[in-house]
Amino acid sequence: MRGVSRAILFVSISSGLLCAQTLSTRPPASEIPAAGQATTPATDTAIDLTVPAGTPIKIALDQEIKIKKVGQPVHGKVVDPVYAFDKLVVPRGTEAFGTISQIDDVSKKLRTLDALDANFSPPHPVHIAFNELVLADGKHLSIETLVTPAPDGVLEFVAARARTPAETENAHKNVISRNVAEARDAAKKQWDDAMKQLHEPGKMHKLERRAEAELPVHGQYLDPGTGFDAELKQPLNFGTEQVKAETLAGIASVPASGGIVHARLTTALSSATAKKGDAVEALLTEPLSISNQLVLPVGSRITGSVMEVRPARYLKHNGQLRILFHQVELPGGVEQKIESSLEGVEVSRGENLALDAEGGAQVTTPRTRYFVTAVQVMLATSVIGDRDAGKPASSDGGGVGTGAANGASGFRFVGAVVTAVARSRVVSSGFGAYGASMSVYNHFLSRGSDVVYPKDMAMVIGLGTH
Repeated sequence: MRGVSRAILFVSISSGLLCAQTLSTRPPASEIPAAGQATTPATDTAIDLTVPAGTPIKIALDQEIKIKKVGQPVHGKVVDPVYAFDKLVVPRGTEAFGTISQIDDVSKKLRTLDALDANFSPPHPVHIAFNELVLADGKHLSIETLVTPAPDGVLEFVAARARTPAETENAHKNVISRNVAEARDAAKKQWDDAMKQLHEPGKMHKLERRAEAELPVHGQYLDPGTGFDAELKQPLNFGTEQVKAETLAGIASVPASGGIVHARLTTALSSATAKKGDAVEALLTEPLSISNQLVLPVGSRITGSVMEVRPARYLKHNGQLRILFHQVELPGGVEQKIESSLEGVEVSRGENLALDAEGGAQVTTPRTRYFVTAVQVMLATSVIGDRDAGKPASSDGGGVGTGAANGASGFRFVGAVVTAVARSRVVSSGFGAYGASMSVYNHFLSRGSDVVYPKDMAMVIGLGTH
């Protein structure tokens, strides 16, 4: 009976791999063992190494780009390796070439809102098209891609919080938790190494860019590390691979000791709209091998659900989201129950996302909001206090420095210039009060930020069996 079960499992796996990776040859029915016979086929299997259409290639810019015109060349590097079945076909660090394909106009509403903040150069949505990859061996690959717009910041890897000693003791009671910690740290190191390949501008250059951004009219730039998902419109073929029969026979045998997998989310999620129990799905982007045995090939599906969700609310209450994967499915439909933990996600820098030890995500609010708001309120009240003390309204607004600071607080560079020229306490206090009130609203009264997991977000998942 054990032989029959293993034979049925092998046939199911082989037929599933045929659907996803197109087997060039299949063992004839006569070679499938009967009950009590050996289950390992006598011949190897040839598998086409194909990256299917729709697969996103994650690319980050390796140099700063000043947006000028459509057709302007861009250059980046692949930050996540691409696999076909179990073979690496596009390594991390592969060069990517493309162009700016479109620059959208800015709506009148957005222009007006930015103008109220003394910004007369609002950023235009920029679209990129990548059309060529150059491998380390010099091989050129022509690609046709659909690229999502650039995120608001450069990419970074957020790892789950390290467990406390008490949490670690409890975690060791669960077999999955014994091996994922080192693997998670290794994934973090791999990401940091990939980011080192990108050209980071120096401190002075960053200060110059920040100063320029405060001007009412300024250029638009894409920073090094700005990430894109270049979705393939056509499949990429890399020939065939001879896979040993025993390799296929060991697929789907996820051990209890667990492992760590790299995957991409196929279900977009947001704490603003998600409900508890909603289905979640991800696809493996790297094969899982344990003790040199292939366990899960690329394309295996991991399914789960939303376990906890809390939308953002006013008074700066941020959203929370926790997902859990509980089943893995091979391309052919073979399923296995698993335990899992979310060990890391890829987000845009500046989102202030944090993962707890159980993989729950929450947006954190920077503590600098207290200091910034306190300074702006202090500036505004200092001018009002001087006026209440009987100083004439025609005085210099509490000093050129204080007046300019109040102007900048309320209307950035333009406010500072107007306040310095007018030398009026009324103007200075007006700008200061506007800036202080906006700071209080934005930092303490407005709606908080939701946890947003976009489609194709890269994830690191620890898994094992019950």
